[in-house]
Amino acid sequence: MNFTRFLPAISKEALKKISREVRSWRIHRRTGSTFVQLARAINPAVRGWMNYYGAFYRSELHGLLRRINAYLVRWIRRKCKRLTGLRKALACLRGVASRYPRMFAHWQWTSLAW
Repeated sequence: MNFTRFLPAISKEALKKISREVRSWRIHRRTGSTFVQLARAINPAVRGWMNYYGAFYRSELHGLLRRINAYLVRWIRRKCKRLTGLRKALACLRGVASRYPRMFAHWQWTSLAW
């Protein structure tokens, strides 16, 4: 069998390590923070991962980036009691993303269509 292609992507181990780090941030528990403070806290790391691991095969990172959005939705649901419903929290996040599309670094590659 001839080896004809190589598609560099993030390894499973690296993805697990990054996922653990994202979980350790406990974004959904930082209800004392604002969107801007959260963005300042996580953007440098996320931007670095996007540049390093996403240089060749960026679709492998989409699951991780969607997970960050899920943590943001959980944060919204805990922060504002009137937005505890999933649809309302998603609408809020979509509204923020449409008004400030460059606030979070990973919003360049992901959509909030889920």
